Amino acid sequence: MPGYRSTEMRQLASRLQMDYSAKDEWGILNLLTDFRLFRRGYGKRISNVISVKDSMMNSHMHIFDYKFTVGGGNSTRRIKQTVFFVDSKQLGLPHFSMRPEHFFHKIGQRLGMQDIDFVEYPTFSNQYLVKGDDEGLIRSVMSEDVLQFFTLEKYWSMEGMNYFFIFYRWNKILKVDQVRELHKKGLRVFEMLKDSSFFP
Repeated sequence: MPGYRSTEMRQLASRLQMDYSAKDEWGILNLLTDFRLFRRGYGKRISNVISVKDSMMNSHMHIFDYKFTVGGGNSTRRIKQTVFFVDSKQLGLPHFSMRPEHFFHKIGQRLGMQDIDFVEYPTFSNQYLVKGDDEGLIRSVMSEDVLQFFTLEKYWSMEGMNYFFIFYRWNKILKVDQVRELHKKGLRVFEMLKDSSFFP
């Protein structure tokens, strides 16, 4: 018998005119092994996938629940979140990650840990830790629209690499009405990243 979450996600997929699968039928886990979120932990599992493919735009969008385990023994912890993922030939992204900045990150910066700051957007820079190998390309992708969006929108994480982009809230399975908002916001961020990508 399908669980309540599965039923709700299936109904949402229908309303959004998307496909639903209870498990990862597209090999998403294998596609995202180089992303920070998917390098961590063990017992990794993707479920409740809603998906749509746009052949004209050469893109494939998924929203799914992702769970994994960290630690062991008495300190075992299950991490779970709802993830928005786009695979699109319209993207050309440097390898980067962005996540909410915490007190220990600020200490790390004093010890030399990387954080790409944007002096024109101090609120954004105080809220988010941005990392990646090619700072120049990352700065070009983090356009004014992106920086303004995340100055107002707190607590999100995102990662990009070539054709791939993921967007989520760390360790938070979103309720179905929040998944609808994730869909809207994810598409908006995708459009902004697409416009600032370093190749079409």
